Amino acid sequence: MSPTLRPGNPNFGSGPTAKRPGWSLAALEGALLGRSHRAAGPKGRLVEVIERSRAVLGIPADYRVGVLGGSDTGAFEAAIWGLLGARGVDVVAFESFGDGWLIDIEKQLELTDMRSLIAPYGELPDLARVDPGRDVVFCWNGTTSGVRVPDGDWIADQREGLTLCDATSAAFAMHLPWPKLDVVTWSWQKVLGGEAQHGMLVLSPRAVARLESHKPAWPMPKLFRLTKGGKLIEGIFKGETINTPSMLAVEDALDGLRWAEVSAACLPLSPVASAVLRPWQPGSSGPHGSSSWQGRRPCARRPRSASPSPTRRSPPCPRMASRPSSRT
Repeated sequence: MSPTLRPGNPNFGSGPTAKRPGWSLAALEGALLGRSHRAAGPKGRLVEVIERSRAVLGIPADYRVGVLGGSDTGAFEAAIWGLLGARGVDVVAFESFGDGWLIDIEKQLELTDMRSLIAPYGELPDLARVDPGRDVVFCWNGTTSGVRVPDGDWIADQREGLTLCDATSAAFAMHLPWPKLDVVTWSWQKVLGGEAQHGMLVLSPRAVARLESHKPAWPMPKLFRLTKGGKLIEGIFKGETINTPSMLAVEDALDGLRWAEVSAACLPLSPVASAVLRPWQPGSSGPHGSSSWQGRRPCARRPRSASPSPTRRSPPCPRMASRPSSRT
């Protein structure tokens, strides 16, 4: 049977998440195609993706931000392959993507000192069981279950282990408490409606120190190598991607970031999403009809009422005005 309701906006990225209001192919007219991604101009666009992402999300200045291949999956795989094994790890799994990381860690990396904290769809595990002396792997928001962790309060400030967070359905939609997070990944095609293939990786200074001091017990595929000679490959975090990126997708990502900088649906106004979620919060007697309901929250999808110009140049973000242009 054919659906009777159809989306008002037929333009979807690879997420699939809707393109910004007013998006058209005209937004990609400035893409630097037919050129090496190592040339000054294209590399400058990659640096711009990094710096605009840092500004919009409020990522601390001493955290590294880089572009990797393979979408969020590739970025998170690079993190777990390069960082895990130095100490025990707790894996929090409550939907399909968390289940996938659990399988990889158990079956591919074959870590023996691993604890799985599992909950069925619609529930969260007991986060109080996470040991701050161990690494922890978790998704901030369950892409397929609509459940997210309530906040970062369950993560100890004084911890010995690293926190590795798959935030692909949370970045740009939900507040991320950076001091609590050592590794964060996302992809362009989720919240901002970008195109596929590219993943973003954020590393705290603690994560960098682990990478430079820990040698994994397994062979490292080239696409996952973040160090060389025991030192971080700094170029990855300066627009020098491991493999060739799509400059068309880069231009589209920049368009989404420019929109995010000026949109009323941008992360700095996340109370909009919080207001939507409040009836579902623990302690309320919202739609589930129970004040004892724990942790279940639907996936946040921000209202997209603001519509920038359909052309590729959106108004500059005040936070970016003081930054020197990375364009050449």
